[in-house]
Amino acid sequence: MADRSRTRRNPPPQDNDTGQRRRRPGASQPQPRRRRGGGAGASPPADQPQAKNPTAAEPNRSTPVATEVTLPQLGESVTEGTITAWLAEVGDNVEADQPLFELSSDKIDTEVPAPTSGVLTEIKVQVDETVDVGTVVALIGEQNEAGGGQEPPADTQQAEDAQQAEGAEPSETDSGEDAAEGEAAASSQEREAVAGEDTGEEDTGGEGKPSEPDHQTGDEPAAEASAGTGTYEGTEDQPESAQGPELDQPQDGGNGSQTLSSPLVRRLATEHDVDLSTISGSGEGGRVTREDVEAAIGGGGDGGGQQAAQQEAPAAKQQAPQRRPDATPKVSPQPQRKPTPQTGDRTRVEDLSRIRQRIAAKMMESLESSAQLTTVQEVDVTRVMSLRSQIKDEFKARESVSLSPFVFLCRAAVLAIRNHPKVNAYADWNAGKVTFHEYVNLGIAVDTDKGLLVPNVKGADDLSLAGLARAINEVAGKARGKGKLEMQDIEGGTFTITNTGSVGVLIDTPILNYPEVAILGTGAVRKRAAVISDETGDALAIRDMAYLSLTYDHRLIDGADAARFVTEVAEVAETHDWVQEIGYGS
Repeated sequence: MADRSRTRRNPPPQDNDTGQRRRRPGASQPQPRRRRGGGAGASPPADQPQAKNPTAAEPNRSTPVATEVTLPQLGESVTEGTITAWLAEVGDNVEADQPLFELSSDKIDTEVPAPTSGVLTEIKVQVDETVDVGTVVALIGEQNEAGGGQEPPADTQQAEDAQQAEGAEPSETDSGEDAAEGEAAASSQEREAVAGEDTGEEDTGGEGKPSEPDHQTGDEPAAEASAGTGTYEGTEDQPESAQGPELDQPQDGGNGSQTLSSPLVRRLATEHDVDLSTISGSGEGGRVTREDVEAAIGGGGDGGGQQAAQQEAPAAKQQAPQRRPDATPKVSPQPQRKPTPQTGDRTRVEDLSRIRQRIAAKMMESLESSAQLTTVQEVDVTRVMSLRSQIKDEFKARESVSLSPFVFLCRAAVLAIRNHPKVNAYADWNAGKVTFHEYVNLGIAVDTDKGLLVPNVKGADDLSLAGLARAINEVAGKARGKGKLEMQDIEGGTFTITNTGSVGVLIDTPILNYPEVAILGTGAVRKRAAVISDETGDALAIRDMAYLSLTYDHRLIDGADAARFVTEVAEVAETHDWVQEIGYGS
């Protein structure tokens, strides 16, 4: 054993440089060491460092493959999408089903969850990039991976060697091979011990660089050694972008930074002086979403405007004493910045939102792809309004939703569709075929802060008046941010109704929700004088009246067919036994 140690302390001439670099003056006398497995004391050539212990290196290299995050298939007609925001950064720990990024398609904006738990190791598609469905947009690695596998192979091997060297004691038996594999990434004192005890081993990880003995000790965590190889472990030397989530880092000293939110949301709140702690998050787990902040900004609620006013008042008080001792005459900057108005002044330029651009594209597609015509009919809803006034409080107590005149008209349209299948059809003009739907997926045009959205009620023809009221309230709430609007809520509509009367409009000419072939607009209910005819003759009376506007694709639906349908909708609304269907009232 002693002879073999002596032989190893006298390396061959070609290894003199390595031996001199690794020996330090004043190092303790090396002790004989026993190699694992009783192998020969001869060392492999320096140009083949990987071959000295293949069985130890291979298991470390066979780490689990990172999970690919792909752009999901949001619907049959959606082929691409645009990433609008990343809700996590490289190096962040993410949980399965945690919102990972925001996606905008030609139909909907939605948050895409992480498919698995782990560490976000790489972002392949940046914000505002549009890619096809199925494209890999990110990688999620195991939670014990430091840098996500993005480092070159040599650095990865150094990190692995450092972890092996951390658990090895140089003076113990059966540890020489582990210490040799971890020499490049281990601490400087550990390198000195290995150099003094085993000077004949090759330097497999140092790459000819001198060690720095006074910067760390042998019992420091292996994470610091791996950080030196370019991996991210949360050390002081790592780049700011890789230091994990910013959720727990105070920002601006009081902008609700401790509230669960993404960096994008916090930045938006900071720019508009909105205190996140005063906003009730609508996202998963109480997470404050971008829509919550935008609602606070647009409505001036949730304490954002008050906080801005409170912040401006102290600032003005602090700045006032600084101006008083100034001997320079005060000159108002406003007249200097605003010269005599010219053509083009008093205007501003803003970027069009993605949803506005999508709405524009869909409207143009509808107009360019169909021959649209609108026919109008009036409806007497006096009986409906009278019944509603009697039972609206009881109805809300029973069903937990309000009973509006719009629900009666939706129910009347669904009942009339049974006798007019063309308005609930789809025409494929290229194939020369028309498909008639035996069900009604009723689209409801919803006015939101983002713009127009049209979710639909699946199987509306199978619902009673009360069931339809609950379903309409549910999809409208999702569209306005009171729930998560899924792609299946948007796709599959067969017939749409838009309630333009909700803002006081009497008559409208709505545009088809293409490829649907008909859309019904309901106007505002107004009291006016109308001629009532009965067995006693004609008489004038004050009635609750509204207009129904039906836009249809004239290529499939003739004018007479459209007139018959909208007239039947009015007749159903006026004559249907609503008391019997509801079950109470008179």
